[in-house]
Parts: sequence; C-alpha cells; structure tokens
Amino acid sequence: MAHRRTNGSKLFMMVLYMVAACSAVPINELLDRASQRSDALHSLSTTLTQDLDSQVLPLGRMIIPRPSVCHTSSLQTPNDKEQALQVSESDLLSLARSLLLAWQDPLVILSTSAKTLPHPAQSSISSKLRELQEHSKSLGDGLNVLSDKMGPEAQIISLLPYRGGSDMGQDKISKLTNFHFLLSCFRRDSHKIDSFLKVLRCRAAKMQPEMC
Repeated sequence: MAHRRTNGSKLFMMVLYMVAACSAVPINELLDRASQRSDALHSLSTTLTQDLDSQVLPLGRMIIPRPSVCHTSSLQTPNDKEQALQVSESDLLSLARSLLLAWQDPLVILSTSAKTLPHPAQSSISSKLRELQEHSKSLGDGLNVLSDKMGPEAQIISLLPYRGGSDMGQDKISKLTNFHFLLSCFRRDSHKIDSFLKVLRCRAAKMQPEMC
C-alpha cells in the first residue's frame, strides 16, 4: 500500500511540474508549438484523404455529402485569412478549441472503422489514424494551457456533438464513401484550426498582417 502511495505521489508531483513548466513558457512560444502541431495534424489528415481518393469510385463520389453536412458546420467561423484577421485572439482560440473538441468522438469512430476498412492500404491508414488521434490529443492539451493564459473568453467552448453514429455501412462503396466523407470533414476543420493558430502566432510575434 505504501508503495502505491509513493508512486501516486511521484505521478502527482510530475503533473504539477509539467503544469508549472507550461505556465512559465511565454505565450508566443506556446503558440509556436501549437502551430507546429496543428500543421502536422492537417498534413496527416490531407495524406489520409489522398490515400482514400484512389479507392472511392465515381459512384461513391456522386453520393458523398456536401461539406455543409459536416457536424461542425453550424459553428460560425471566418471563411478566409482576411476574415480571421478581424477576429479577436480569444475568439480565434475559442473557435480552434471548439473544433478540435468536436472531433474527439468522431476520430475514435474513424480509428475503429479503419481496422476493417476495405482498402489495400488498410493497415497504413489505421496506423495513421492512431497517429492523428495522438496529434489531436497533444494539440488539445496545448490549447488548454493557452486558454488558461489568455483569459475567460478564450476558455469558452461551443459544443458540437456528433450524431452520425458509428456505422459506416454494410457494402464496400458505403464504407469507403462514409469514411471518406467524415475524414474530409476533419481535414477541412484541421485546416481551419491550423489557420487560426497561425494568425494567433503572427499576432503574438507582432508581425504585419500581410505576413500572417
């Protein structure tokens, strides 16, 4: 019992140390790290989408839902960099955190579905999705630290529940099409998250708007 308490104390002290270390890091450095992670997240989601493209047949492409059907589409976000530059720092971080949180459950569904995906590169896709989940978790932890530093408005989260279910379909076309659609939605949102964080990084570094 004493041994367990000792291990628990060590873990608690390690967590405290990590929190204290993050708190001591300047905001611009935290934003730089977050931007690097979001860039990796978007790059990986783009690669995954490309992996699927070759296997989605013309018939499947015809029935892929429009991006407006993505479960995060109800969230009002800037459409481009120019609009993003008009949004406050705290609101941009709040939007990025809301989008990332909205993908917590869908990423689990994608990762689980990838294990039986009818695709020649199924093993590689499954491995990349596990990596995608790790990147997402790491980025989320970093954004939580940032929100604590940036104040109450940055801590506001818009809840965007996913109600699409976990069933990707019974036949090959349905499975690939639904999987591709959900992954494409994530790729779109990961691009938004990456763009918002890059604008925040530029502002923290006091760069000119045209350089962001």
